[in-house]
Amino acid sequence: MAQKCVHQGCGKTYTDPDETCKYHPGPPIFHEGQKGWKCCKPRVLTFEEFMEIPPCTEGKHSTTDLPPKIEKKEAPLEIVEPVPEQPALPRTPINVPTAQHAPTPPPPPPESEDDDPSLEIPDGKACRRRTCGATYKKGASRDGEKCVYHPGVPIFHEGSKGYTCCKRRVLEFDQFMKIEGCETKDRHLFIGSGKKDAKGGKAASEELLDTVRTDFYQSASTVTASFFLKKIDKEKAKVVFGPQTITLDLPTTETPPKRYKTEVPLFAAIVPEKSAFKVLGTKLEVTLAKADVSGWPVLRSDDRLTGEILQVGRAGKVEK
Repeated sequence: MAQKCVHQGCGKTYTDPDETCKYHPGPPIFHEGQKGWKCCKPRVLTFEEFMEIPPCTEGKHSTTDLPPKIEKKEAPLEIVEPVPEQPALPRTPINVPTAQHAPTPPPPPPESEDDDPSLEIPDGKACRRRTCGATYKKGASRDGEKCVYHPGVPIFHEGSKGYTCCKRRVLEFDQFMKIEGCETKDRHLFIGSGKKDAKGGKAASEELLDTVRTDFYQSASTVTASFFLKKIDKEKAKVVFGPQTITLDLPTTETPPKRYKTEVPLFAAIVPEKSAFKVLGTKLEVTLAKADVSGWPVLRSDDRLTGEILQVGRAGKVEK
């Protein structure tokens, strides 16, 4: 009798109990945007890349082993130093812009919604639609196919897990993997149009990122902000400093490529010609020259004020 293996990373239906099973014995780890497995080293940014991490352990299939629970790493607490009280310094009024985040262009449409009938589908090819899981059997009739899938993307927020296309949310990772698709099509999508790019591989669409992790600290005269994004293309990255904004266009060298484009409305005015940036291996770091010496409670003018000011050193007059 056919049974389904419960090992994470396997999930195959099997009839031979002695068949080799390839799986992940450790729990999945999601930490500061990175995704991976505790039992092996690869770390990726997108859920699709996470699902493609090859299993690291071989053993036998099982229908009884419970998958290990998801592991979360708590970010270290930031130490906030109080700013010593001192007489208020004269400053010019700051006109806080009312503009919110610049809208991110919608993601590109999928390559195709139907398989090209002139192309041969490899035996065992899995359906490309998210969470469908159907595989193609060579020679089998495709009449009466039913593809149940999620057209949206995974969401992990404050412990809950789900998809953007439907309302169901769960707490455990193994429950998330079992959320049934919310849309149905009459045919599976195994190969699409099969179009190739100039290098002979499948055409890779650029993934536009809505947000990246951001952090900052400051001194009396500067604010140093970090935008965490791996493998930024140094030759194509663009950073434009305005009187009270910075405009970012950060493509990556990953495959498929990612891109983060936004305009950041700053809490206070800066001196653009004295500001600078540098691209590092895991982030973009910008150094903003303050137009005056007041402390910034937040980086962005549209961030919620917490009443705390992250400060390095003592505030004072800037020497000219």
